[in-house]
Amino acid sequence: MPDDLDYRAAMSTATLEPRPAPAGMANAAPPPPPGLRIDRLTLRHGARTIFRDLDLLVAGGSFVVLLGASGVGKSSLLKIAAGLDTPTAGQVSATDNQPLAGRIAYMGQQDLLYPWLTVLDNVMLGARLRGEARNRDRALHLLDRVGLRDRAGALPSQLSGGMRQRAALARTLYEDRPFVLMDEPFSALDTLTRTRVQDLAAELLVGRTVLMITHDPFEACRLGHHLVVMSGEPATLGAPITVSGAVPRAPDDPELLRTQGRLMRLLTGAGPAA
Repeated sequence: MPDDLDYRAAMSTATLEPRPAPAGMANAAPPPPPGLRIDRLTLRHGARTIFRDLDLLVAGGSFVVLLGASGVGKSSLLKIAAGLDTPTAGQVSATDNQPLAGRIAYMGQQDLLYPWLTVLDNVMLGARLRGEARNRDRALHLLDRVGLRDRAGALPSQLSGGMRQRAALARTLYEDRPFVLMDEPFSALDTLTRTRVQDLAAELLVGRTVLMITHDPFEACRLGHHLVVMSGEPATLGAPITVSGAVPRAPDDPELLRTQGRLMRLLTGAGPAA
């Protein structure tokens, strides 16, 4: 089925500048991971232009959140970035000029767990598809972190929707790729579980280049270093909104609340985003 093929492909395969690493030191920290560059990206379906001339440069190690109305083209953009779809024009590349194939972990809107595999085997599925050795200890550690270690031997049909989404997150993190692309990864979780998994994702994705879609301004403000709103027809990208402070931000963080209000004005057209 198409989603299954999408996942197999992903497993096999605004300017936001990073801070430079110290120079001239024998034991200097490694350089930041590569950034993701989107250049003049255009997508047409028949006579309809979904988006046109999109440009975005995400610095290595940044967590960027993309928001916008349903149907505006966010998921299409993310699939092109993941190599799962082809644009009409433009390109997506890494700032280190190395191929993106094999360096992206992708988590779509559906969990895409294989129903005949246990939770543990689903977490290690990418390695299995590539014919690589599987790291059971790492997989169990990630399941422990998302609260599913005791369900490692269960089948997906024995899990709730929220549990399945957490298992999919563990599978994404298991891939250990420098680029992580996520399409509403926490949408199936209840509020309390969602908050805990947001905290976990913020911790485990440090040092990776992340582009995430959400419809939730609160979630965007909790997790994102930079927020980008996609709107219009054909869609374009607004100027990135930078949110100060470390992530994940507390629910009552003043900067989070201020930026959430600004986002709501942008998304609803209720007034200027002051």
